[in-house]
Amino acid sequence: MKLFLFCGFCGLAAAADLPFSLIAVEKIAGQVGFYNPAGKRVAGVKVGEHPHEIVFSPDRRFAYVSDNGILWMTYAGEGGNTISIIDLGRRAKAGVIGLGDNRRPHGMAVDPHSGRIFVTTENPDGLLLVDPEKRAVVRRYNVEGEDPHMVLLGRNSEWAYVSNTKTNTLAAINVDSGKVTLIPVGERPQGGFLSRNGKWIYLTNSDSNSISIIDTDRKKVVGAIATGKGPGRVVVTPDAKTLIYNLQPGQAVGFADLATRKEVAQVPLGGNPLSLTMSPNGRFVFAGVQDQDKIFAVSVARREIVKVIETPRQAGPDPALVLP
Repeated sequence: MKLFLFCGFCGLAAAADLPFSLIAVEKIAGQVGFYNPAGKRVAGVKVGEHPHEIVFSPDRRFAYVSDNGILWMTYAGEGGNTISIIDLGRRAKAGVIGLGDNRRPHGMAVDPHSGRIFVTTENPDGLLLVDPEKRAVVRRYNVEGEDPHMVLLGRNSEWAYVSNTKTNTLAAINVDSGKVTLIPVGERPQGGFLSRNGKWIYLTNSDSNSISIIDTDRKKVVGAIATGKGPGRVVVTPDAKTLIYNLQPGQAVGFADLATRKEVAQVPLGGNPLSLTMSPNGRFVFAGVQDQDKIFAVSVARREIVKVIETPRQAGPDPALVLP
């Protein structure tokens, strides 16, 4: 498989420009970087120490960044207790949301109806509901597990699903009542993706080298897909036929067919990807390789790397999102 492409295809220009700009979390540098279609960094905004995840507000005017404060979740330390707010139009920091005694914020999901943010915390273990307009924590949920990592919202935001990486469960939390149903999954669960119809969750199990398929109505695992080494984040193609995921120790992006539940391809990256995000049109996925200061853009259709974005030295890129 090709690692670099210098001619145009799939709608890319000959210079291999992307058809959009990106914003990327620079975890080591404690910044977010703005990158134009040519892959040039055109602006940077300082946030908290060692930010981990980024999500957009429903109106796409702002980005929220979890200021975790610790480089790796396995490291000890008190950590940070803020979420940074970035004004995307001005490319500037618009403020911070203080989380009080809740530290090491990590995964986030935004309720598209209320605009409120759900964010996991690692110290102490929990899930917070945050009002970004009031810049305040409005509720804390028990996750009934250890090392909560990522969170995703179910249909109509009635349920929040949190991966408890140390205790190998997915916590299904009723947002109104706070009641928790624990779903046993594989070892070291991390990122998940909700199917368009809301019926299925695909959840990566990094240490089991698998993706669990979870029935959201029954709150039960109904199948699994074997993958390469260390899946961490997962997305689904718009036609709902293919899962795409990063393989951190496997140093690749993996593809699995949902009909056969088999891994069908890998795109080698030559480094450990920490993240995997998809463009809104479903044509590209992006993987940040922190220790190489690179973001890889992979064509979904061709299953090839189409661009390598070089970030500044010691930026440490993690997730990257297509800018509105």
